[in-house]
Amino acid sequence: MIRRLLARTYWAFSRWRLVTEPAPTVPTVLIGAPHTSNWDFVLMLAIAWRLGIDARWLGKESLFAGWRGPLMRRLGGIPVDRSDAGRVVAEVVARVHAGEVFGLVVTPDGTRGATTHWKSGFYRIATETGMPVTLGYVDRTTMTTGLGPTLALTGDVGADMDRIRAFYADKAGLRPHLRTEPRLTSEDAPPTA
Repeated sequence: MIRRLLARTYWAFSRWRLVTEPAPTVPTVLIGAPHTSNWDFVLMLAIAWRLGIDARWLGKESLFAGWRGPLMRRLGGIPVDRSDAGRVVAEVVARVHAGEVFGLVVTPDGTRGATTHWKSGFYRIATETGMPVTLGYVDRTTMTTGLGPTLALTGDVGADMDRIRAFYADKAGLRPHLRTEPRLTSEDAPPTA
C-alpha cells in the first residue's frame, strides 16, 4: 500500500511519463534496458510499485556492502558475484523451482557503460524456468518508460533476439551514447556442424 502511494506520488510529479502495457499476470523475467544510468533503478522501482509487481532484481555484490545490504535486500535485491555468473543463474532457477513467485528484473547490458553484447543470464533463466520475458524500457527521446510486451521464448536464440531487438530499436535510454545493441555473444558464434 505504501509503495503504491509513493509510486503514484512519483508519477504525478515526474517529468517522465509511464507508458506501459499491463503488468504480467505470471512470474516473469523483466528486462530493464537500455541501462545507461543509475536513475534506471529509481524508474524500475516506480514502475514495479505502481503496477503492483513483486519485483526482485540482480545487482552487483558491492551494492550490498555495509549498511546498504539490508536496504537493498528489502527493495528486492539479489547480490550477484560477477566472477561466477553461472552460480547466480542456478540460484535464481532453484528459487523459482522451489515455488517462489516474483518478477525478476535483469539489466542484460550488465553495466551502465557501453558494451558490445548483452549478458545471456536473462535468457538462460527464462528458458530453464519456463518464465516469459517482459520488455521494460527507458526512452529519453520521448521521456517515457514502462513495460512493453511479454514474450515466450522459443529456444531459437536468433529469432527471439530479433523480436527483442525490434522492440528496443527506437529506445535510447537516459544516456543514448551508452546504449548497447541487444545482441548475445552466442549469436555471433559460427554454426556448429
